[in-house]
Amino acid sequence: MDDRDLPAARFEEHRDHLNAVAHRMLGSLSEAEDAVQEAWLRLSRTDAGEVANLGGWLTTVVGRGCLAMLRSRTARREEPLVERGLPDPVVSRADGPDPEQQALVADAVGPALLVVLQSLTPAERLAFVLHDMFGVPFEDIAPIVDRTPAAARKPASRARGRVRGAAPAPDPDPHRQRAVVEAFVAAARGGDFEALLSVLDPDVVLRADTAGPGALTVIRGAAAVARRALTFARLAESARPALVNGAAGVVSTRDGRPFSVMSFTVRDGRIVALDVLAAPERLSALDLAALDAS
Repeated sequence: MDDRDLPAARFEEHRDHLNAVAHRMLGSLSEAEDAVQEAWLRLSRTDAGEVANLGGWLTTVVGRGCLAMLRSRTARREEPLVERGLPDPVVSRADGPDPEQQALVADAVGPALLVVLQSLTPAERLAFVLHDMFGVPFEDIAPIVDRTPAAARKPASRARGRVRGAAPAPDPDPHRQRAVVEAFVAAARGGDFEALLSVLDPDVVLRADTAGPGALTVIRGAAAVARRALTFARLAESARPALVNGAAGVVSTRDGRPFSVMSFTVRDGRIVALDVLAAPERLSALDLAALDAS
């Protein structure tokens, strides 16, 4: 291998991990790619041989870039992404993600948790994602947020408190998840209201992004969610099983095009959260080609 190609090869070894970090931080696949590309540009201008821990160095660079993007959103007084729309989902075949998607869906970081993450301040989100999700020590996080290691622990602790209970932990068994989701789909397509209620938690929360920014609808309670599910089922022509952020999900189509991506949080045999991305522009930007091979 030419010495000029060595930095690129070493960078590619870390790309999947960096994409996962950036996606957790930003909730946007395109912005995550931008942050990772910026890290590559930074590395291309650096003597990689002088970097003792390349993975840690790259994670720090991506973290700084993501923090700057999050702060820029705040400076422009944008609404939090949780209010502007659902995070970008990672959609893969029902029998498992492709190798390049493995890092993005590792540890089953579902949409419910991503939604909660986007309600955090930039410093809270960075500290929580890097430390709690990826094991980065606070000594390495501190310089990114211009704090001491002890001070860097505080936003992570605040974030941990906000995440706890707000994002229900899903059933870890994918087969149990899939069985509940299949029962939901069958009930919705069959117009069976009572069967829908039987698989919905009484306090289930539905978040539906139907038209992009500013169009997030939140519905609570089993009866209200069941009625909305019946409406979606009537509009969609087909429902294909998929994994969404590593958990059981469904991709629906209409007129041969994606109509919605539905992701479910299943716990104790019932659906406690349901996230529906149905904004046409956002659906068209998703890479769903892998599903055609399933």
